[in-house]
Amino acid sequence: MVSPKDWEADMAESILTVASRDLKTMAGQTVRLRGWVQGKRSGGKVVFLLIRDGTGLCQCIVEGAVEDAFAKANEVTQESSLTVTGLVRLDDRAPGGAELAVSAIEVLQISKEYPISRKAHGIDFLMDHRHLWLRSPRPAAILRVRHTVIRAIRDFFDSNGFTLVDMPILVPGAGEDRQSLFPVDYFGEKLFLSQTGQLYLESACMSLGKVYCFGPTFRAEKSKTRRHLTEFWMVEPEVAFAELEEVMALAEDLICAIVAAVLEKNRPDLDVLNRDVSVLEKIVKPFPRMTYTEAGELLRGSAIRQKLEQELEQEKGRLQSLIKELEAAEASLATAKKGWQQEKQETRVRELREDIHELEQEIAVRPEHLRLAQSFAWGEDLGGSDETLVSRQFERPVFVTEYPRDAKAFYMKVSPNDPRTVRNFDLLAPQGYGEIIGGSQREENPDVIEASMKAKGLRPEDYSWYLDLRRYGSVPHGGFGLGVERTLTWLCGLKHVRETIPFPRTMGRVYP
Repeated sequence: MVSPKDWEADMAESILTVASRDLKTMAGQTVRLRGWVQGKRSGGKVVFLLIRDGTGLCQCIVEGAVEDAFAKANEVTQESSLTVTGLVRLDDRAPGGAELAVSAIEVLQISKEYPISRKAHGIDFLMDHRHLWLRSPRPAAILRVRHTVIRAIRDFFDSNGFTLVDMPILVPGAGEDRQSLFPVDYFGEKLFLSQTGQLYLESACMSLGKVYCFGPTFRAEKSKTRRHLTEFWMVEPEVAFAELEEVMALAEDLICAIVAAVLEKNRPDLDVLNRDVSVLEKIVKPFPRMTYTEAGELLRGSAIRQKLEQELEQEKGRLQSLIKELEAAEASLATAKKGWQQEKQETRVRELREDIHELEQEIAVRPEHLRLAQSFAWGEDLGGSDETLVSRQFERPVFVTEYPRDAKAFYMKVSPNDPRTVRNFDLLAPQGYGEIIGGSQREENPDVIEASMKAKGLRPEDYSWYLDLRRYGSVPHGGFGLGVERTLTWLCGLKHVRETIPFPRTMGRVYP
C-alpha cells in the first residue's frame, strides 16, 4: 500500500522542470520553474513574482490561500534563487503570454542587499559590477544578439566552403601598427599579443583556398573613444585567387546575412534596446561605393558643412528641452513619496543628467569635427569623426576604396591605376557608426612587398616565412577583418562599444 507521503513524492518527481520560453505551449499543466527573482510586488493577499530563468521572464502569482508559498514569496528579495511549482495559465498581458499560478516555492538562497537596485546607477558603478549587471535586461539582450551574430558569421562561412583555421595569439612582430603592440615576456624573449590573424591565415589560404579565423585580437592604442577596446573579437576570411571586387562582394553578403539573422531571431531583444528595426530592414545589396578621394571631396564640400550646422542647431534646441525636463523631474522628486514613485523619479533624473552630459559633449566637438572635415588633406587616413560624417550620408553601409599607400599596411596591393594608392576598402556602417570591416587585396609580388616593408621601417628578415608565401606559388588573394563589437554597436544602436562584450578591456579598466 502506498502511503500519502510516498504518493506526494512520486507526484513531485513527475512534474516537468521547464524553461519560461516554453510555458505558452503548456497551458493547463503543472510545471516546475527554476530561476531568480527579478521583480516583486504585493497587492493584499497576492504576491507577484517576476522570475528570470535565462530563457525569458515568467510572472508567478502567489495567493494568500497557499500559505507556505505565500510566506516564502514575501520573504524573497531581488536576485534570490528559487524553484516555483504551479499551473500554467495563458495571459496575453504576461511576459511570454503565460503565467504560473503558484502552488509551491522552494527557496534556494535569499539574496541580501543586491548592489544593483531598481534605481538608476552610473556607468562606472555598473561596469564595476559588470559580473552582476549581466543579469539585467539590457546587457542580457545585447549578449543574445552577440550570440546570433557569432552564429550567423560561422554559418555563413561554413556554408560557403570556408575552413576554420585557428591562428596564434603570441606573435613575434606587427601585423598592423607597431605602435599598438602589447609586449609579452615569453621565457625571456619579447613577443607580442596578436593584432590580427591575417598574416598567418594567408599560409592556410595557400593550402585550403578559402579559410577564416575567429578569435580575440589586441591593440594597445591609447584611445578612450567610444569605438575602441584593447581586446576584441574579429573574424578574418582569406580567399585564394580573389581580387578586390570579389572580397568586397563577400563582405557585402556577410553583412546582409548577419542583419537578416538578427532581424529574424532578436526582434524582442532589439525592442529592449529601443533599436529602430526599420533602419536595419533597409540593409540590402548593393551597398554604395566611393573612393577615398571622393570621400575627401565629400568632407570638404558645402553639403557636409550645411548639414553639420543644421544638426548643431537641432541639438542645441534638444539640449534646452532636456534641461527643462530635468528641472521638472527634480521638482517632482523633491515631493515624491518614498517607494516606487521615488525610485522612478530618481531613475528619470539620472537618465536625463546622462543624456544632457552626452549631448553637451556632442555639441562641444561639432565645431572641431567640422574643422577637420573642411581641412581634410589627401594622404591622411580617415579619422573617426571623418568616418562618422561620411557614413551619416547613407542609409546602408558604404564602401570606401583606394586609400593612400602611405596610410595603410605594407601587405596591401599597390593599385595599378595609381601607384599612390592601394587596392583596399573600409566598410562604414550607417548612422555615423563608422568602420566595421577593413580589407584588401594582398600584394603577391615578393619584390614589391619587401620594398613596402622597408619603407615602413620593418625588417624583411623578421617576415621571411611570410615572404615565402610569395616565393612559392604566389597567387592573387585577399581578405578582410570584421570587428564583432563594432558591428554589434551598430546593430544594437549603442552609444559605446564597451557594452557589446561581456567584460570590456579599455584604457583604465581591467576589473572585473
